[in-house]
Amino acid sequence: MRAVLAIGAAVLAGCSESPEQANGGAEGEEGRQQPVLTEGVSYHYEQTFVEAVGTSRALKSVDLRPAVAGEVTEVNFKAGEVVQKGQVLLRLDDRDERLAVELAQVALKDAQRQLDRYQRSREAGGVTQSMMDEATSAVDRARIALRRAEVELDHHTIEAPFDGHVGMTDVDPGAWVSTEDVIATLDNRDTLLVSFQLPELLLGQLELGQSLQLSTWSDRFTLAEGEIVEIGSRVDETRRTFTLRAHVSNDNDYLRPGMSFRIQLNLQGNRYPRVPELSLQWGGEGAYVWAVEDGKAKRVTVNVVQRTDEGVLVEAELPEGTPIVTEGVHIVRGGMDVRVLNEQLGESSSSAPPAQSNVGEES
Repeated sequence: MRAVLAIGAAVLAGCSESPEQANGGAEGEEGRQQPVLTEGVSYHYEQTFVEAVGTSRALKSVDLRPAVAGEVTEVNFKAGEVVQKGQVLLRLDDRDERLAVELAQVALKDAQRQLDRYQRSREAGGVTQSMMDEATSAVDRARIALRRAEVELDHHTIEAPFDGHVGMTDVDPGAWVSTEDVIATLDNRDTLLVSFQLPELLLGQLELGQSLQLSTWSDRFTLAEGEIVEIGSRVDETRRTFTLRAHVSNDNDYLRPGMSFRIQLNLQGNRYPRVPELSLQWGGEGAYVWAVEDGKAKRVTVNVVQRTDEGVLVEAELPEGTPIVTEGVHIVRGGMDVRVLNEQLGESSSSAPPAQSNVGEES
């Protein structure tokens, strides 16, 4: 407490000098030093807080449509139900297709029997090579026809392509559907894919794997963690933005595909010197600070980059640790001899009594 009061008194004493004392004659005043307080320059990264709006979808998400038109005979799911990969969700009338498969199987058997007869008769010389080739091709054509019939039959059954939650449907047994009709939606929402856009000036400040925080508009205080997985390769010429995508874990199944999110990013920029707010001065040429170099005050022009709670980030030629005047800045002039009081206090503080004993004496 006494040390702080002593420093303040010394600075005030320097401030209360008359103009004649401050600008006195060359003799006796040349060696006079202006008492000041300083603080060393430290370097810190510029922090940019960015908010964006993102739209989500399930990492795996499809609209289920039939491959062929037909009459619905079975609907084997309910809205919101969890289904497994390969589970049959819907069937169309496939009687004709089953008959076509049977017919193709019969044709394949006939072709195979004909080929077998030719092979047995070949040794007796009753079958030419061209006849063997034709029989072999007939077997191949019959086998292909069977496969096509089986594919056509499979098209009348809609199966789940992956595990997920099936959505609502307006289709009932007996309805006629075409290839343009959406039977239902299927989403694997264990992980959401969130897309959002940022201004092009931030391009290069984000990288794959960088984490971010998201919150819903209905509950902005519940945050979800995300990770950037894709960065667009182009900048939109109209909006001057680029697109990013992030994976967001949804283990508790609280989030839903299609939700919008408030995205928060804390970006780290370039590294700049940080000076105390009290040291920053303004003149006709802009902002400046007083640095102490070889016991003399030196005016250093700065460009303000960012204000923080701990000080001001500036762009200037200020090596780390450079003493910056914080008290007495209004009296200091360029080239003036200065005396740093807090350096002297630090040198003598080892012999001073502890702060607790001082408080006890004053009380």
